[in-house]
Order: sequence, then structure tokens, then C-alpha cells
Amino acid sequence: MTAPAALAWAAAACGTDLHPVRPLPGGTHAATTLVRTGDGRQLVLRTFPPGDPAVHREADVLARLAGLDGLAPALVAADPDGTHAGRPAILVTRVPGRPDITPADPYRWAERLGRVLARIHAGDPTGRRRVIPAEPAAYLPAAVRDGWATLAGAPEVLTHHDFWSGNTLWTGAELTGVVDWSGAARAPRGFDVSWCRLDLVLLYDPAVADAFTTAYGPVDDLALWDTYAAGRAARDVEDWSPNYVELGRTDLTPTTLRRRLTDWTRRLVP
Repeated sequence: MTAPAALAWAAAACGTDLHPVRPLPGGTHAATTLVRTGDGRQLVLRTFPPGDPAVHREADVLARLAGLDGLAPALVAADPDGTHAGRPAILVTRVPGRPDITPADPYRWAERLGRVLARIHAGDPTGRRRVIPAEPAAYLPAAVRDGWATLAGAPEVLTHHDFWSGNTLWTGAELTGVVDWSGAARAPRGFDVSWCRLDLVLLYDPAVADAFTTAYGPVDDLALWDTYAAGRAARDVEDWSPNYVELGRTDLTPTTLRRRLTDWTRRLVP
């Protein structure tokens, strides 16, 4: 539920009346609301927990993306510290489409995800923060720790940082938007690719993930990146269930997600 203070701030930023339309699905970190201005425009208002730096990052990257040829929202206003909205808040244009993680043809759907991610990675990463640390986390699999120099030293691109199917919007069978840019950063391309592949394995199976990668293009050390993504997810994959359930995959219970992740990890690390 978006707080009245945030709605009042957004209205003042627009210079017009603002009316909430409905909450938008796709994540639990931020409260996301579709709003309508007095002149009929539809915008998206997102508020974050106090002290969260997400708005600082997202406002910066959206200004640099300049709409990404219509695939990314345009920045309308931001209150990064929550000075006026009561908590960090950002107001952006609405990108057409809705989340769709239950496509009629998962393979063609995955191919579209791959092609769009390749477009994102073609952007200029200059000035973005770097998200691959110099040393691997202790909880990661031994294979990843042993190969860390290879992963951390790979060429960097502009990454979305949380590129999974729930952060994409669709109109029919066409991918029309990518949202939630607060984590955008410099990183090797395998960072985003392996994260999305893991999402597709959890939703469907490795064959769908491979269709995504074929459409995206070659990625060096893909098996090692896959193992890295699986290691990152191992701590809290059960917590992802509400995101999937909200978007229609009620079968993806915490138990099911843990089982699928375990099966995938065993395939990667026999």
C-alpha cells in the first residue's frame, strides 16, 4: 500500500491531481502502484524502505538510459531520501505491458528475453558502480571460489543486475518493457545471463534456459557462471516463492523451488 505522503509528493511533482489505480505485481521489495494524473496520464510510483539507496541508483540509471528505445521507463521525479514522500520514492512513466511468466510457448518467450538482454548489455557502462567483488563470498561453491579470477576478470557491460522474467513486461507475445533498474551496474555479462537462466530453470527446465542463451549469444565460462548464480540463490530461494505465486505460478512453493535448485546445482556440480 502506497502511503498518502508519497502520493501527495508525487502529485506535487507532477503539478496535477494524482489518483491511485491499483497495486502492481512483480516484487516484494518496493511498494509499486499504478497512478493516474488529472490529465489522464498513467505513471508508476514506487516507494522503498527508509534508508534504502535504490532510488538514488535508479534515478541515475534511468536518466542515462533515456528510455532505451521505449523498453525502459522515463524518470518523472525522485525523492531519494524520502524527505518529502516519507520514504525513498520514485515516479516514472508507465511502460506498456504486464508481467507474463506463463507464456503459451516458453521457448520463444525465452528467446525474446535473450535478445532484449543483449540490447541492454550493448549500452554504455561508464560511470556505473561495479558489483563483482574482488574476492568471492565464502558461501559460494568451491568451484566458483577456485575460478573467481576468471569470473571477476571478464569484460564488463551494463547489467540490469536483477534480470528475471518478473521484471519484464509483455503485450501479447512481444516483450515491451524492462523494469526495476535500481541495481543497474557494471559487471561481466555472465552475471545477468546466469541469473536469468536460473529463473528459467526454476520456472521450466534447462532446455528453456538454453533457448534464452542461444538467442542472447555466446558467454564465456557459462557453466561456472551458472554455478555462481545457483550459489547466490542457495541462501534464500524459498523466499522467492511469493514473487512467482503473485504472477500466476502457484505451483512454485518454497519446497518446489528448493528441490529444483538442488537438482540444478547437482547437474552443475556432480
